[in-house]
Amino acid sequence: MKPFHEVLIRPIHTENINTRREKYNQYMFQVSKDANKIDIAHAIETAFNVKNKVLSVNTINVRGKFKRLGRKGGYRPSWKKAVVRLAKGVTLENVYTEN
Repeated sequence: MKPFHEVLIRPIHTENINTRREKYNQYMFQVSKDANKIDIAHAIETAFNVKNKVLSVNTINVRGKFKRLGRKGGYRPSWKKAVVRLAKGVTLENVYTEN
């Protein structure tokens, strides 16, 4: 198992995930590309001290968008995101706090 700071890169803040958090108790994170669902669940449990409370993990590989600057074009880097669903009544404290 990898340490959690190598698996979890950052939480993702969107209006969509705010409604998912309130309705379905789901959180979204950007994770490393080589992390699997078991690594992600273990990283969430150790980082936020919620043992055996992760119900499911869904992962999505996001392709980098094509961007242009003048005539030259290039791609933004591809990345991986994970949607983590927790048990009812369990919350991840200090995930979406701004510093």
